[in-house]
Amino acid sequence: MALTFAAICDMGTFFRPVAGGEDVAGPSVYLALIHHPVIGKGGEVITSAVTNLDLHDIARAGHTFGVRAFYVVTPLEDQKALAGRILKHWTEGYGGQYNPKRREALALIRIRDDLDAVTADIRRREGRVPQVVATGARERNGCVGCAVVRERIAAGVPHLLVLGTAWGLAESVFQKADAVLEPIRGCGDYNHLSVRSAASILLDRLLGSNPTDTV
Repeated sequence: MALTFAAICDMGTFFRPVAGGEDVAGPSVYLALIHHPVIGKGGEVITSAVTNLDLHDIARAGHTFGVRAFYVVTPLEDQKALAGRILKHWTEGYGGQYNPKRREALALIRIRDDLDAVTADIRRREGRVPQVVATGARERNGCVGCAVVRERIAAGVPHLLVLGTAWGLAESVFQKADAVLEPIRGCGDYNHLSVRSAASILLDRLLGSNPTDTV
């Protein structure tokens, strides 16, 4: 049965479809990709553009690791319409017929105006407010490691992992978070991963079957 665009953007199921039509419950983990408020190159608060690559790649990573939904957060009507057209093509249109695996992944996407709407949506579905975990490339006081958050997830606590676009989340988003993950560290001073790459690394550390002891 074809998924309707309204169902994808608003209600939807929070179970991962698998081969044969059987649904299996995943961990109580959600993703939010924030396009406002985020930081611009000059340090100002901006609204960034929705990109096709982010929607596809983060949805694919999320589906691989069993997240329950991937929220695309933007207040701009033209950007919500753009995301909607992409979703419709890959869930109702030819794209979904041509690549059913991609349709499964993009069916995780929900479009919301702001972070408060995301947490309210999760609360309705889970029966409690999720732990909001912000991410960023810069060191901050009081950051927690992935091992700590992984244990909380394993205990059944709903978590919302918040990712920023542009030059990262605005300070107002960090102020709403219950925790901030330690940044991903490379081998040198360069630290400018795409949000898609960061999402995949963090999901592997939080939900993967082969966690390391060092994160």
